[in-house]
Amino acid sequence: MKDPQMSETSTLSVGKAAPAFNLPAYPAGKVRLSQFKGEKNVILYFYPRDDTPGCTKEACGFRDNLPKFDKLDAVILGISGDSVESHEKFGKKFDLPFTLLADEDHAIAEKYSVWVEKNNYGKKSMGIQRATFLIDKKGKLAAIWPKVKVDGHVEEVAEKLGELDS
Repeated sequence: MKDPQMSETSTLSVGKAAPAFNLPAYPAGKVRLSQFKGEKNVILYFYPRDDTPGCTKEACGFRDNLPKFDKLDAVILGISGDSVESHEKFGKKFDLPFTLLADEDHAIAEKYSVWVEKNNYGKKSMGIQRATFLIDKKGKLAAIWPKVKVDGHVEEVAEKLGELDS
C-alpha cells in the first residue's frame, strides 16, 4: 500500500495545519473544524455529488464502518458542493449517521486543492476531486489521499487512523 501524500505542487502536506472551515451541514446546522480540536480526529472526505453511484458506495462504506471509527476516536465529515437540502435527502435515503457539509461556493474545496478541472467524455468542467484528509486532534493533517478510488479506501483510512492512536 502506498503512503498517502499530496503532490509537491500543493501547499497542503502532512504535518501542516488543516485549513479551517465553518459550513452549513446536515444534520448539525453548522460545523467548524475547530470544534473538534483536542477532542476528536477528523476524517474529512470530499466527494463530487450526493446520490451518485461512487459517492453512495463511499458514504455507505464509512457508514458501515462507523463503530470502528468511533473506537478510534474519529468523527466523519463528508463534504461536497451540494446544498444542505440535498445532503438531507441523501443522508436520510442511505441512513448516513455522520455529518455532510455543504460547500456550495467551493471555497473549502479550493482551500484543500480539490476543486479541479475534470474531463468527462471530452467535456471539461470544474468539480470536486474525490479526496480524503485525516486531521489529528491537534488540527494537523495526518494523512492525505488526493485521488481516492472507492474500493478499499475506507479500510485504508481506518488502518492509518489506527496507526495514529498506537
